[in-house]
Order: sequence, then C-alpha cells, then structure tokens
Amino acid sequence: MKRLVMLAVMLAGLTVGSVMAQDAAPAAAPAAAAPAGQLQAADAGAKKSKDSTGFLAVVFGSGWLGVFLWSALFGCGAAAIYFIVDCSILIRPQKLMPQALIEKVKGGMAEGDVMKALHACESYPGPMANILSAGFSHVEEGFDVIQEAINAAADLETERIMQRLTWISVCSNLAPMLGLLGTVQGMIMAFATLATGAPDVAALALSIAQALWTTAGGLTIAIPSITFYYSIRNNANRLILRMQAMTMELIKDLRNVEVVND
Repeated sequence: MKRLVMLAVMLAGLTVGSVMAQDAAPAAAPAAAAPAGQLQAADAGAKKSKDSTGFLAVVFGSGWLGVFLWSALFGCGAAAIYFIVDCSILIRPQKLMPQALIEKVKGGMAEGDVMKALHACESYPGPMANILSAGFSHVEEGFDVIQEAINAAADLETERIMQRLTWISVCSNLAPMLGLLGTVQGMIMAFATLATGAPDVAALALSIAQALWTTAGGLTIAIPSITFYYSIRNNANRLILRMQAMTMELIKDLRNVEVVND
C-alpha cells in the first residue's frame, strides 16, 4: 500500500513538472525573441540615423542659411573650375606668342618693311601682337620711344593676365571661409539642441554633420584651386619673360631707324 502511494505521488510530481515546463516554454520564447526585436529596432535606428546625416539631408536640413552656404560653395567650385580651364587655355605659348606671328614679323623686319610687320600683328591678335603693335606705332619717334611704348604695353598685358589668374586665388581663399562659416553654423545648431535639456539625437547628429560636411567641402575646393593657381602662375611668369625677350629680339633692327624732323 505504501508503495502504491509513493508511486502515485511520484507520477503526480512528474505530471506537474511536465505541465510547468510546458507553461514556461512559451514564456521563455518571447524572452528569447526580445533580443532579436531589440536588434531589429537598433538596426532600424542606425539606418535612420545614417539617413538623417547623409549629404542631401545635411544640405536641405540645415535651414535657409545652410542651403545658401552650400549654394555658395557649389558656385565657388564651379567658378574655380571655369577660371582654371580658361587660364590653362590662355596661358600657352601658342596663345601668347604664336609662331606664325613671329615668323611674319621676322620676315617684315628682314625686308625693312615695318608696315608688313604691323599688319602681321593685326592678323594674329594677342598679348605679343599688342606689345609689338605699340612699338611699331611709334617707329617714327626713335628707338627710345619705341622701347618705352613696348615696356608700357608689356606691363599692361602682364597685368591683364595676372588679373585673370587672381580669380583662381579668390576662389581658393573664399571656399575655406564658406566652409568655416558652415562649421560655425553647425556648432551653433548643435549647442542650441543641447540647450533644450533633452536633446534630439537625430537633430544633434545633423548639426554636427553640417559642421563637418561644410568644412570638407571648402577644403575640397580650396586645395586643388591653390595648387592650380601657383602652377599656372609660375608658367605664366616664364612665358611672359620669354615673350618680352622675343619682343626685344624682334625690334632690335629698329635701332637703326633714323628720325627725320621736319
């Protein structure tokens, strides 16, 4: 009898244990599923944060001042590209002192025909042609006057070339300033968000992204611009010196010109 009672108690205990285990299993399943849900929520939050700090979100989410700054940065970059291409095309030996012009002026001077050399300058307009034309226009006033006219014209042409080059320098100096202004704006927005007491993480990230993106944009424009500026400027200085030396070589025969005073 005692054995039967003990066996019944054991069977009852196993039954209760099995029921409790079955009841605990569904409760454990949500608990195990909770980390997966949290991971999905974290992934969604990270993706949202990434989207909120993307480039387009920074450009259009930083207010009217941010849009203005980015428009100015894009305009500054476009202007830098334009002036770099323009000066690269202009400051070449073929543009400053065409070989055809040199040959025709040499031929005219060898024949003693100053008018032929002057017509050659009119056929090939450019810096060197303008300098030579200034000298040939004063051929009747003596070599000293010719040389003064050529020096004055050479200074004027050099200044024109350097003025065009200066615009590249302007773009290279303006871009970092615009980027710095965008950085200041982003930091102001970030501290304003922190001042609310319970800051919005997305808004704070957007403000910091604005500060960093504008700095990067300004430097991206400035570094190539300043590199091209000094490279083109050095090339321009070399070509100007060659042009002046070639001009003096071409007019040396005018030393023998006699001035007739009526």
